[in-house]
Amino acid sequence: MSNNDDLRRAARQEQFLDVIDRTEAAARFHAHLRLEPSGCETVPLGDALGRVLARTVKAPVDAPGFDRASVDGFAVQSGDTYGASDETPAVLSLNPEVLAPGVEPGLAVAAGSATAIATGGMLPRGADAVVMIEHTDLLEDRQPLRVEIRKPALPGQFIAFAGTDIAKGETVMRAGQWLTSRELGVLAAIGLDRVEVYRRPRVAVISTGNEIVPPGEPLRPGKVYDSNGTILAAAVRELGGEPVGLGVVPDDETALAGALEQALACDMVLLSGGTSKGAGDLSYRAVSALQNPGVVAHGVALKPGKPICLAVTDGKPVVVLPGFPTSAIFNFHEFVAPVLRRMAGLSSARTRTVDATLPVRVASERGRTEYLLVSLMPTDEGLAAYPMGKGSGAVTAFNFADGFIAIDQRTEQVPAGSAVSVQLLGQALEPAELVFMGSQCAGLDYLLTLLQQQALSVKALYVGSMGGAAAVKRGECDIAGVHLMDPATGEYNRHLLTPELELVPGYRRMQGIVFRKNDARFEGKTLEAALATARADAGCLMINRNSGSGTRILIDRLLGGEKPPGYAVQPKSHNAVAAAVAQGRADWGVAIETVAAQYGLGFIPVQDGHYDFLVPKSRLERPGVRRFRELLADERVRQALGDMGFHT
Repeated sequence: MSNNDDLRRAARQEQFLDVIDRTEAAARFHAHLRLEPSGCETVPLGDALGRVLARTVKAPVDAPGFDRASVDGFAVQSGDTYGASDETPAVLSLNPEVLAPGVEPGLAVAAGSATAIATGGMLPRGADAVVMIEHTDLLEDRQPLRVEIRKPALPGQFIAFAGTDIAKGETVMRAGQWLTSRELGVLAAIGLDRVEVYRRPRVAVISTGNEIVPPGEPLRPGKVYDSNGTILAAAVRELGGEPVGLGVVPDDETALAGALEQALACDMVLLSGGTSKGAGDLSYRAVSALQNPGVVAHGVALKPGKPICLAVTDGKPVVVLPGFPTSAIFNFHEFVAPVLRRMAGLSSARTRTVDATLPVRVASERGRTEYLLVSLMPTDEGLAAYPMGKGSGAVTAFNFADGFIAIDQRTEQVPAGSAVSVQLLGQALEPAELVFMGSQCAGLDYLLTLLQQQALSVKALYVGSMGGAAAVKRGECDIAGVHLMDPATGEYNRHLLTPELELVPGYRRMQGIVFRKNDARFEGKTLEAALATARADAGCLMINRNSGSGTRILIDRLLGGEKPPGYAVQPKSHNAVAAAVAQGRADWGVAIETVAAQYGLGFIPVQDGHYDFLVPKSRLERPGVRRFRELLADERVRQALGDMGFHT
C-alpha cells in the first residue's frame, strides 16, 4: 500500500466505534460466557498457596485430637485443691511420670495425687484440671515426692479439650476460599496433605505496536517500554489466573493473526493497544475476524478507556484493551477482572468507599462516565480528594492513587468543594505519617526517600508551588515545597507566609536557559545575548512552564511580556522541558542546572531559586515534620544535596 493510501486510511478513521454504555457492554459480554471455573485439580498442600479451594472441606479428625494441657504444671483432680492458699497449701503426692507432648499417660490421677505435665501434654485419666507450675512448690525432702498447691483449680482449668478448635465433621473451609498461609495451616492441622483446587484460567497477554519495546532493550526515539504486559500479567496472577506472556507483536496484520491464533489455546486472551481508530490500530481488525459471536462491543462511554473492544469466540473471552496504561488498567478492572474472578472460582470483589471533598474544580466530558483517580489527603474537616492530574498514558497514576471517583456522563464539571464518594483501590486506607504537597524536586525526592528508609510512611502529591501553598493554608498537608518568586520584589517564598505558617529554609537551585550543546544561538553567549538571539529568530522554538510555577514567573520576567514561538506549550516539570530540548522538539527553555546536566544540555545561569518549605505552626512538632527538619539540618544530608548540585 502506498504512503498516500495509508494517509487516506488514517484520515478517514475507518474503524467506527459503536459507543454504548458500560452496563450494556458488560451485559453483552457476559451473555456469551460461562462465568464459572473450567475444572479442578488436586495439588500437594505445599503447592496450594494462592490457589482457590474447589471443594468444601470437613474435618476428618478432631483438633486437638485429645484433651491436653495449655500450661506447664500438674494435672490434678480439682476437688483436691479446694481451699488451697499460701498459708494452707494442698499437698498431693507426685506420680512417677512426666507427660511431655507426644507421651501417652500410663498412670491415672487418683484422689490426692498429681502428675507433672508440659504444655501440650496429653491429660491423664482421672484429672480434670491443670495447676500452673508458678502456683506450686516441690517438697523434695519427702518420699514419695510431694507437691504443694497454693491456689485452687477449677474443673477444666488450663485444659484444651478434644475438638475445641475443630470438631470432627465440622466444615473447616468452603469452596471458593482463597488459600493463604493461614488456610494452609488449618488444612495441615486436620491431616490433609493434598487439596482440590480450581484450575487456574490461562490468560494470554499480548502487547501490540511498532513503538513498543520490551524492558531491558535500548530505547530509541519515539519508542516506549512495554509496561502493559507486566501490569496485566501481574493483575491476572493476583486474581488467580496463570498469565501466558506472548511478548510484543508489531503492527502487522499477519503477525497479529498468528499471535491471536496461538493465544486462543488459552482460556482468555488480552491484547493491549491497537483498539482505537488511528492509523496503526490493527488489533481490532484481527479480533473482528473471530466468530460465534465475535465482537460484542467496540467502544464504551467511559473515560479513560472509550475504545475498548470486547469479543467472545466459542465461549472464550477476547479483550482488546487501550494501549495507554491507565486506560488499560481501568478497563481491565472494569470488564476483565469480574470475568476472571468467576473463571478462577473467586467471589465478587468487595469494594469500599469513603466520603471526601473535592478541593479543586474538575471539568468532565459530557456523554462519557469519567473515572478520575484521586489521592486522599487528611484535613481537619475530613478527607480531600485530589485529582492525580495525569493522563491515560501515565504509568504511575495507579501507583500513587488511593481511589477514584465516578463522574456521571451528564456532568460537565464538578465544582471545588463538592462532596464526592471515593472508591478505594485497596481495602484499607493507611494514613501517612508525613503528607507533602507542592513542587517536585530531585532534592526533595532524596529527602523523602531517606524518611521512607527510616520506616516513616510518606505521601507526596506534586501540585506545583501555588497548589502546595494553597493546600498547606487549608490544612491539607504537613509540608508544602515552594519556590515562588514575588514578582514585585524578586524575593522567594516569604510573601506566601501567613500568621499560621512557618517558613523552613530548604536549599537553592540554579535556574537557567537550557539548550542543545553547540547550538550557536546560545553556546558561549551571555544571558542577554542569548535571549536577544532567540527573540530575533522566528524558527527558534521555546518551551514554557505551567502557569503558577515559580519557573513560569521567572520566565515571564525574562520575556517582559513577549510570547515567542512555543510559549503556549506549558509542561509541568523541569524534566519535560529538558526532554523536549534534548529531543529537538524545542530549542530552549528554563530548567534547573541539575536537570540540564542529566540530559547533557548546555546551560546559561539566570537566577538562584530558593526551594523552601511551608509548615503550619501547629504541626511543627509532629513526629514526621520534626524528623524532616532534622534531616535538613544534618550535615551529611546537606553535603549530599550539595553533591547533587543544590546549594544549602
